[in-house]
Amino acid sequence: MFKLPALPYAYDALSPTLSATTMHTHHDKHHKAYVEALNKLLAEKGQRPGSLEEVVRATAERDDKIAHNAGQAWNHGFFWESMSPTASAPDGALAGAMERAFGDVGQFRSKFVEAGAEHFGSGWVWLLAQGGELKIETTHDGDSAIAMQGVTPLLVCDLWEHAYYLDYKNERKGFLEAWAARLANWGFAGVQFDATDGQGQAYRFPPPQG
Repeated sequence: MFKLPALPYAYDALSPTLSATTMHTHHDKHHKAYVEALNKLLAEKGQRPGSLEEVVRATAERDDKIAHNAGQAWNHGFFWESMSPTASAPDGALAGAMERAFGDVGQFRSKFVEAGAEHFGSGWVWLLAQGGELKIETTHDGDSAIAMQGVTPLLVCDLWEHAYYLDYKNERKGFLEAWAARLANWGFAGVQFDATDGQGQAYRFPPPQG
């Protein structure tokens, strides 16, 4: 069975951008519910996958409860890692790729916020690497970037209302602006980018236990 991963920081560590109340609700209720629902569905079908990545990729073309819950469980795990209470900036190979793709971090933020704000309905906005180059894309509902061929996600921001409504009400753009400016974990993004060149291991959801 898959376990709900703990947050990599305290519940109040991202405040005031995201409150402890939002983080408790988002992690302890929403993310937990996706993981528990997925475990129940897999058990009912007698399936014991070796990784969550395996489930997400195998069900990417399906429109069913296993696909939705698997994608949501993985995306949330990646989302927690995409944030940090410590301000940072792209460096190393990632910094060069950012300059080629966007010019500078400020231009990246503008494009990232615009893509997320204009996304219709629930979903996710991603910074992705493909073939050494960077791009921004959105996915709907529980769809995950790890199901895209040849793509490595570097960062993601949650566009579902439960990610921001308690703190920002219906101001998704305001949430995205604050997130991109204050919470984006560029150290994590750099590790992800290096992994595309065979340096280290990209993020994987904790393997099932028991």
